[in-house]
Amino acid sequence: MGLFDRFRRSRGSAPARGATDADITHLTEWARSRRGVEAYVEPRTTVTETTVVLIAHDGEWTRRRVAGPEAAAKWARKLAIPLYDVQKVGYPQRMRDYTARQRARRTD
Repeated sequence: MGLFDRFRRSRGSAPARGATDADITHLTEWARSRRGVEAYVEPRTTVTETTVVLIAHDGEWTRRRVAGPEAAAKWARKLAIPLYDVQKVGYPQRMRDYTARQRARRTD
């Protein structure tokens, strides 16, 4: 056994957790309780499934798993929220500013 073998996933391990009803409920309630919300779809990676980041007018944000890009688009259309591909447009500056403000508050 190598030094890092115990940290590797075995081929028979469980797949990454997919989207649940609770994820969609959280996104829906979060979007409805804030103004100026935009959705950014993040691609599936080897670690996580497809996710959606919702960003409000002030930069506050939340992230949850979704069933895939098509499901994200359908959900965003239903709520009349603009949906962007984060790989094409990136994250808005207001999200980074909000995160920096939160980090500064924690260190004070």
